[in-house]
Amino acid sequence: MAPKNRLPVSIIVIGLFTSLLFLACSQHSDRFSLKGHFKNLNQGEFYIYDLEKGVKDTIAVNDGRFTYVRPMKDTTTLVMLFPNYSELPIFARPGAEVSMEGDASQLRTTEITGTDDNEAMTKFRHATNDKTPPEVQKDAQQFIKEHPASPVSLYLLRRYFLQTTTPDYPLALQLCEILHQKQPQNLQLARLHTLLEQLKNQKSSGALPPFEAVSTKGDTISNKTLKGEANVIAVWAAWSFESQSIFRTLNELTKDHPKKISVVAICLDATPAEGKNFLERDSIQWPNICDGQLWQSPLLTQLGIATLPANIVVDKKGNIVARNINNADLKDKIKEMLEEEKKN
Repeated sequence: MAPKNRLPVSIIVIGLFTSLLFLACSQHSDRFSLKGHFKNLNQGEFYIYDLEKGVKDTIAVNDGRFTYVRPMKDTTTLVMLFPNYSELPIFARPGAEVSMEGDASQLRTTEITGTDDNEAMTKFRHATNDKTPPEVQKDAQQFIKEHPASPVSLYLLRRYFLQTTTPDYPLALQLCEILHQKQPQNLQLARLHTLLEQLKNQKSSGALPPFEAVSTKGDTISNKTLKGEANVIAVWAAWSFESQSIFRTLNELTKDHPKKISVVAICLDATPAEGKNFLERDSIQWPNICDGQLWQSPLLTQLGIATLPANIVVDKKGNIVARNINNADLKDKIKEMLEEEKKN
């Protein structure tokens, strides 16, 4: 006689299938996956950098394809860095699967799909590829106002209103307030808002604010460290090719003019180890400060720094003569300062 209350086989199978499906989903809900394919590229390596944590990973490309998977608990913005110094932002969140399809010879046309944020950024890039910088900034401002809850807006705010040679801090603060109102729990936005509040009246001249920090070698670094005829505070990171290019220029100048140029580096990597190889490989000897606090470092607020790369050029009297100038202009400015000293 068959036992009573036995469940039908079909229900058992459905229940088992549902359990397995739930288990499979739960196993992947705490990780982010990125798969990509690039034409005109067989093998190579890219860097991918986490803007929030300040850490860098390497992605290997084989037969034009790559896969990148990492555990993730919170939404974050990643930046893929290419050997030609270009970058592509990727908006990552737990459980998301994102695809990248492009041509290594035309990186600007790369398609990044899989989430609304990445598709919105792809659309923005394609729409602004052939526009002038002022036009792109105008479009970025419009996007921020129309999409204040999107992580894309925070990236655009940083990229087009802060990472420039002439950052507009009051405008950046206005846009940040729009985002902060829509995302009050976003700690990253809250910190940026606080910083911009302090920078809104920042000037590109006047006396260098007093500062003091400890270098990676344990030395105390302050205004007194800048004893040259031309002095530079240079902000850099191991993943920032542009900042490394500036370092090489400064290194050449300091070797050509020993004791006349002083440089202090501020590293925005999570640990000093990130950039150690670069400093050693290029025989860079000037003091390097890396407190591991990234954008939360009080030193950045003291010096009025909100971009990367960044620099402050200071004369021998401790007065700021330039801020955030590009590599070529920085070289010309230092040579100009040294020539003026010769005349005096």
